[in-house]
Amino acid sequence: MDGIFRCSRYSFGPNRLHYCGPDANHEMKAYLKEGRSDGGLSLILKQFDTLSKYLRLIARSNNIADPFDDKVVEAYWIGNEFLESIEKNALYRHLIDDHKLKKKISLKDFDALVSKIGQGAVPHHSFHVLNVWRRTGHLERDHTVESMDECRISWGRVREVEGPVITVETEPLVLKDMKLGLGKPIVRKITRHLETDTDIDLLEKNDIVTIHWGVPCEVITPKQAAVLKKYTMQNIAFANQTL
Repeated sequence: MDGIFRCSRYSFGPNRLHYCGPDANHEMKAYLKEGRSDGGLSLILKQFDTLSKYLRLIARSNNIADPFDDKVVEAYWIGNEFLESIEKNALYRHLIDDHKLKKKISLKDFDALVSKIGQGAVPHHSFHVLNVWRRTGHLERDHTVESMDECRISWGRVREVEGPVITVETEPLVLKDMKLGLGKPIVRKITRHLETDTDIDLLEKNDIVTIHWGVPCEVITPKQAAVLKKYTMQNIAFANQTL
């Protein structure tokens, strides 16, 4: 998959539920079913305000012209070395200038974000989900544990495939003793909403698949799963500082 197509698979879940992005779900689904990307799909993705701003930051910080470069897309959704190239002040200015967070959240909450940047926070998707409690899509309201669990990129090992239904074993986000963490593995059934010739339709037992708002996004390697878990756990730890 190229970066645009890959990014669209991760963006489809929340867009399907009208949580963020333009009213272009049918168009996105058509692109995904056909397994292709072009300038039209790129224009749709650029209207995902929060997403596109983070991609531009990651690309700019790594001297990449295209914010939909595949490595940039991977950095944001899963994680890779591109995140470690971003200077603390660049992320700080990004949150103020691009996301206007100083106007959207309390001064106390913004100061807490600044502290986390100083401790090494990077612009991974889970950083925004778990540490910016205020949703910044179409629904300007606080996250719940359940919505954070759906909004973060989770991962699961495929245990069974029955037509459109995939059974995966995954670690849910839980709140225990007023602290977030990953709970004991549970079995979850998710339904494929897309019919394409990509790896999602070629799933096999023991594959590791990423999930966003109930939509399976792509098959990842054990190494990628370890990287995704590393950044997720890092941002859970940051979130627990301010619960």
